[in-house]
Amino acid sequence: MMNFKSITFFVVFLSCLLVSKAEKVEVVVEGATSIAQTDEDFICVTLDWWPTNKCDYDQCPWGQAGLFNLDLKNKILEKAVKAFNPLRIRVGGSLQDQVVYNVRNNVENCQPFQKQDKDFLFGFSIGCLDMKRWDELNEFFNQTRAKVTFGLNALIGRKESEIEKTLWVGDWYSHNANVLFVFLGNELCGSGVSAKIEAKQYAKDMATLKNLVKEMYPNPKTQPKVLGPGGFYDKKWFDTFLDASGHDVIDGVTHHIYNLGPGNNPDVVHRVQDPFFLTQIAQTFKDVSNAIDKFAPWSGAWVSESGGAYNSGGQLVSYTFAFGFWYLDQLGMTSIYNHKVYCRQALTGGNYALLNTTTFIPNPDYYGALLWHKVMGSKVLSVTHKGSPYLRVYSHCAKKEPGISFVFINLSKNTSFEIDLFHDLNLNGGSPSFEFKGHKEREEYHLTPKDGNILSSVVLLNGTPLELSDSLEIPNLKPKLVDGLKPISIAAHSIAFVTIRDFNAPACS
Repeated sequence: MMNFKSITFFVVFLSCLLVSKAEKVEVVVEGATSIAQTDEDFICVTLDWWPTNKCDYDQCPWGQAGLFNLDLKNKILEKAVKAFNPLRIRVGGSLQDQVVYNVRNNVENCQPFQKQDKDFLFGFSIGCLDMKRWDELNEFFNQTRAKVTFGLNALIGRKESEIEKTLWVGDWYSHNANVLFVFLGNELCGSGVSAKIEAKQYAKDMATLKNLVKEMYPNPKTQPKVLGPGGFYDKKWFDTFLDASGHDVIDGVTHHIYNLGPGNNPDVVHRVQDPFFLTQIAQTFKDVSNAIDKFAPWSGAWVSESGGAYNSGGQLVSYTFAFGFWYLDQLGMTSIYNHKVYCRQALTGGNYALLNTTTFIPNPDYYGALLWHKVMGSKVLSVTHKGSPYLRVYSHCAKKEPGISFVFINLSKNTSFEIDLFHDLNLNGGSPSFEFKGHKEREEYHLTPKDGNILSSVVLLNGTPLELSDSLEIPNLKPKLVDGLKPISIAAHSIAFVTIRDFNAPACS
């Protein structure tokens, strides 16, 4: 018969087995030089044109979030944007190529988009932006100190080809865009989405836009940047476009990412936790970066729209903690491949919104984006480890000197990690120089889902739920301070930002 002590030992032993096991991992940082650089305002979000009756898979998740309907006086919305100080906002989306601008009040019956059965792209009519709404948008951007990138209508003046369906031909009509800048078209490159334009024609139109910008803004210091083409990467099309554009025409080469499939795909929740799936898109980021190095080295790469799952985002995933695995991994991966800006779809609207479409209360990814903006600087460092592929690690110089910052993404449900850091100062390879032991307290921000459920829309920072205050203020994101001599502990199914002030990387000096 088993005695009491044996039973107690067995229960304790069994409890230990049920607790997630910790795996020791040695993470190596090459601090001598940086490998890439982002823009200081790397984080970007989209405000889209979609109307209330934009529906997918028996859902209509856009509500009043479209640019014609958005409540620009909402205090939560205003404070959520202000918290970034500044936040880069892209105004655009699929319907931007059907917007006309009533600059001189010469458009009769100037109305927002109307649902149509046929003969219009995406099932909606032409939408007219009057100057009253334009002024309201400008007031909001000024009030929140946002940095704005405006997507222009690139189909105006063209007509659909009689030979090839979805191909639009003719020169871009630029006169309607005299005061509205600054990137041209949306998803019209390669095979396009509902419509497309030939690469050489698009390059010609970009040159027209660049000349218009120079004419209106002759001072190079205040001149808006010209960005394009803003669609899915196609090597032949992009190479032709960049080669034909000419020197110094394109300031930013933009492309879109929706690598998780359609919004009703039941595999989305598994894909965002699968390191092998997440890594597949890296080749696209590398190819875009290589094309720029070859054809337009004066410019930089931008992800100008990325929502993970297309058609308004994953229905049960995109507004939950789990989606942060994909989103923050995307930020890390694109920064490695020298992308300057990453634009998330969307600030509000759709299932993938950073802010709830109805209440504007932040979803979990809002806090991930805000923490990235707060702690991750623009210089990117090489960081490697030989541990589990379910541990994703990215490192930058700290946003505020001194030191370096990390983001650790633990995709594993059952395994936690204990991190020992090594600092490699060798410029010519070889073994790591030394194990790093900090003597100052580290600043750690651990994000976990409520009740351990990654499909929760409530996120905890260092164990405390992130919630608006009674006065609707965005919560202050405070780190916990940890003894620098202790290993960094990363819990299962969690995300952690860590800043080490006494990690002296020469690249960050």
